[in-house]
Amino acid sequence: MKRASIINREISWLSFNERVLQEASDTRVPLVERMRFLGIFSNNLDEFFRVRVATWRRLVDFPDSEITLKDSPVKILNKITKIDYALQQRFLVIYDQILKELEQENIFLISEQQLTDDQGSFVRQYFRDQVRPNLFPIMMKNLRKSSSLRDKSIYLAVLLKKKDKSIKDNQALIKVPTSVLSRFLILPKKDDKNFIILLDDVIRYNLADIFSVFDYDEFEAYTIKLTRDAEMEIDNDVSKSLMVRMSESLKQRKKGRPVRFVYDGLMPDSLLRLVMDKLKISGKDNVMKAGRYHNFKDFMKFPNVGGMHLEFTPTPPLPHRDLSGAKSIISSIREKDIMLHFPYQSFQYIIDLLREASIDPKVKAIKMTLYRVAKDSRVVNALVNAARNGKEVTVYLELQARFDEQANIYWSEKLQEEGVEIIHGTAGLKVHSKLILIERKEGRKKVLYANIGTGNFNETTSRIYVDTSLLTANPKITVEIENVFNLFEKTYLAPVNFRTLIVSPFRTRNFITQMINNEIANARKGEKAEVTMKLNSLVDESLVKKIYAASKSGVKFKLIIRGICVMIPEIAGVSDNIKAVSIVDRYLEHSRIFVFHNAGKPRYYLTSADLMARNLDHRIEVGVPVWDENLKAELQTILDIQWRDNQKARLLGQETLNQYKVPLDGEMPVHSQLEIYNYFKSQYYELT
Repeated sequence: MKRASIINREISWLSFNERVLQEASDTRVPLVERMRFLGIFSNNLDEFFRVRVATWRRLVDFPDSEITLKDSPVKILNKITKIDYALQQRFLVIYDQILKELEQENIFLISEQQLTDDQGSFVRQYFRDQVRPNLFPIMMKNLRKSSSLRDKSIYLAVLLKKKDKSIKDNQALIKVPTSVLSRFLILPKKDDKNFIILLDDVIRYNLADIFSVFDYDEFEAYTIKLTRDAEMEIDNDVSKSLMVRMSESLKQRKKGRPVRFVYDGLMPDSLLRLVMDKLKISGKDNVMKAGRYHNFKDFMKFPNVGGMHLEFTPTPPLPHRDLSGAKSIISSIREKDIMLHFPYQSFQYIIDLLREASIDPKVKAIKMTLYRVAKDSRVVNALVNAARNGKEVTVYLELQARFDEQANIYWSEKLQEEGVEIIHGTAGLKVHSKLILIERKEGRKKVLYANIGTGNFNETTSRIYVDTSLLTANPKITVEIENVFNLFEKTYLAPVNFRTLIVSPFRTRNFITQMINNEIANARKGEKAEVTMKLNSLVDESLVKKIYAASKSGVKFKLIIRGICVMIPEIAGVSDNIKAVSIVDRYLEHSRIFVFHNAGKPRYYLTSADLMARNLDHRIEVGVPVWDENLKAELQTILDIQWRDNQKARLLGQETLNQYKVPLDGEMPVHSQLEIYNYFKSQYYELT
């Protein structure tokens, strides 16, 4: 296979983040939401540099590794730098345009230089009451450790001067305390005008107050931001628990090497050289000249001081037709399989299921996997309540969930204190599956109830992530889920034969290959052969090659891929039968669904796994068949709506990358997330 038919995954990821940037420039998106999309774009990029770029930088340090790599690390890093620079220039243009449009709405984002006397008095008072207690300046000459500067934070590099030159210039660093204060200060309204000032500029306005101990009378402040390598090296000392080793590794992360340094382009060269020298920023690091403001991730919380028309129309979670008003969720599941779709339907049903199980006298045990949980998790509270009610509660809590390690260590300790049995597993193998298993004694029988989902048990992200959960009491499924939990309790990973579930690392890769081979066989017989896949990422090259081979055999593919897609659809002679779109909208598409035509008897699956080597070979992921005919029809309706999207879908073809799919002549506009919301709304109200 020609390398030209496989896109580098990092370059493909940057294309995905470009789609996020498109949302910020799309005038159909409400204005404040566009500003927030700039924040999402920036937050995504931070994580990309902390993880992916950091990995490539490590490879540069080991040139021999290029022998086994298909791409030169230096070449890839140069491409990333070039694309990143171009996207940042677009970002600044979009930001300026949004500011102009906000002004048309009488919303003004002003700097410290634009404050009136009244506004200045307000800002000074706020500074003294709220900001100054959280400031701890570091004089540059006293800075001994470059690791003193924290990742994901912004600092002001301050130049202190005396007009008459009677005192030698001095330099300082001030961390902008966005972890404890809002980045945005809303100023008193004047006439019909609304004013917002950034916390950075509040500090700039009060620099003389901060450094009053000195005799300086001129101050300049320039924003800098450092991004560090977030990859953790976990100690292999088996005498230590995984929790201890993870805790030690988290401390190392704070001192990770710099992988990106962004600075205000107006900063004087002498100050820039001093800062880079003190922070040990080298030419190998990605150094970017930028504007006055950095860390736009804070703009994800940009305040709306205008009207409701500046934000998305509220779409409150809908009741589920089979669960609304039900006295018992467990009883409802016993009657038939139930499917939940977040955020269209309420995540509260999962909380209610756990709460019901915690007090049901017939429930003997609850088992659950946790990967990322909400800050004030009601899921955890429900599990604690179950333990207090005498249930046997077992939780597999993944300590290696990137950037949630510290939070998961906290929850692990809290749950253990309450009598919950915690399983952590081993370093290097993540449990990414989304499972609940409830054991209930009904008469003389043990009956199992289960949830198999595509997303985390997190009530916060469930409001913005599109995910799907299957609730079932079918013993062909629940008994095998019990076997998955038994796997977690073993000290080593022994192969298990699953007949119903699709479990990584044992079966997922072979299963998908077999199902595609089945479609190839049908195509060669002249029968209809088709595969639909809805994924976050399609990266695994061996499966990409299999899909290309299937396309050449006449199998048609419909791919709905939100993020990375290393495959190129519609290449003549290679992927003629493959079409792919990406939908980026107000909700983050996160569910993973497979449909195989299977000679007119379609087979439907939900899974926690994307088609990436890590999900297929190095994680415990669980996929489940959907057998109920009504639920199959429900999934097909959702996929059909998404495939018809001509408002927020982007084409992923070779010549059409990231072009919006537009309505054809006479075709009605289809905005899939709104259409799906209305579908579930009508589905519920038809029965009520």
